[in-house]
Amino acid sequence: MKKLLFLSTISITLLASCDSDSVTDEFDNANGDTAKKLIERVEFDSAQIDEEDYTFTVNYDANNRVTSASNGVDTGVLVYENNELSTVTGGSEPFSLSELYQDPYDVFETGDVLEYDTSGNPISIKVFEESYEFNETTGIYEEVTEEFTATIAYDATPNPYFYTFEAAGLIEVLDRVQLNFSMMPQSSEILRARALFPLNNIKSIVYKNEAGEVEGEVKIDYVYDADNYPSSGTITVIVDQEPTSVYTVSYSYKQ
Repeated sequence: MKKLLFLSTISITLLASCDSDSVTDEFDNANGDTAKKLIERVEFDSAQIDEEDYTFTVNYDANNRVTSASNGVDTGVLVYENNELSTVTGGSEPFSLSELYQDPYDVFETGDVLEYDTSGNPISIKVFEESYEFNETTGIYEEVTEEFTATIAYDATPNPYFYTFEAAGLIEVLDRVQLNFSMMPQSSEILRARALFPLNNIKSIVYKNEAGEVEGEVKIDYVYDADNYPSSGTITVIVDQEPTSVYTVSYSYKQ
């Protein structure tokens, strides 16, 4: 699947949303009175023999606050001051709970929102991919930027990561940025996360190039529990001129 490498400028849609509800209010409005579940493990198993399986784990304290999270290689330890998330330490590189968002969730780390649905989910995102191609005239590799549009569809179920992000203090950060948007400048990365945060669970993403041709597609078929949280699923990744990839994913929640 093509990796999305950077986010373009904040769209007019985002600028017009500065007076809307907080992320918490929007989540509640989109999902109603939903159960509060915290993710402990997410296991991805590849059907391809040349790809490794991987597992994400999240640990909590006695007050159900996230204390650490691991992607199987690096572990991040969350540090709080005055009951607010201050820093994440550990690992060879800075670690963020956004690591939980692997394909197809990586689309929400980068992109420019073009359209939201009535629940507040981004359903159309302009994305860019940078790559290097060899120029036979100059004899050097040159950077090439391609533009794609990602169209996202959702199940009528809650984003299963919401309360885990809340337990890590990240939703409070997004809420605060939203409330202060019109008052003072904010971190562009946080603003982008605020705009791109999904309220419901993604079931498909279709990538099209500038000519409107489908370049790739992600389909997710979930098995849901009684609380409408995914217990397992099958992810199918289809990329033009490449073999189809299939993954199974399973979720474990804190009891």
